Amino acid sequence: MTSTQARRMRRPVLQAAIDAGAKCVQADPELFFRADGESPATWQAQRAEAIRFCHGCPVRTACEELALRDGDGNSRVDDLVRGGRSGSELVALRERQAQRLGAAIAADEASDMQWKTLTDIAVELNREARRMPTRSGGMPHQAELMKQQNERIGELAAKLAVVRTARRARTGWEAAA
Repeated sequence: MTSTQARRMRRPVLQAAIDAGAKCVQADPELFFRADGESPATWQAQRAEAIRFCHGCPVRTACEELALRDGDGNSRVDDLVRGGRSGSELVALRERQAQRLGAAIAADEASDMQWKTLTDIAVELNREARRMPTRSGGMPHQAELMKQQNERIGELAAKLAVVRTARRARTGWEAAA
């Protein structure tokens, strides 16, 4: 599984956790949203109550992550609470994390490219190891072809080792278990 596939599969897992264990299922949904025309003072009190309610929830972090993934919140209008944060707090958090998340996504993509390189080299190595050099030209010629093939297999194995070592080092697995 690639990191991109893993990211895509994360959302349904978060949603399932929230559906199964969210404390807000028993609460009035209107507690978490500002009503049209509601005064700022009334909304501030309601928002504070909603945030307190969320902080006791066993799936609060999953809810916050899903809110960030869904792009909830608005920097101009504070009108919701999700995952124990107001809409404006979600926007600020997303902006603070944007650079870190961008770097993580770039690392995932680099990892995906490393994985592709790793599998491509392994396939080429397997193909080369199975290939039989042609036998035309007599035994001396055959021996030279076998020598060339063995050198190519050695080169591919060395490339494979370099990519594996770099990949392990990047992920903190410098030594094999």
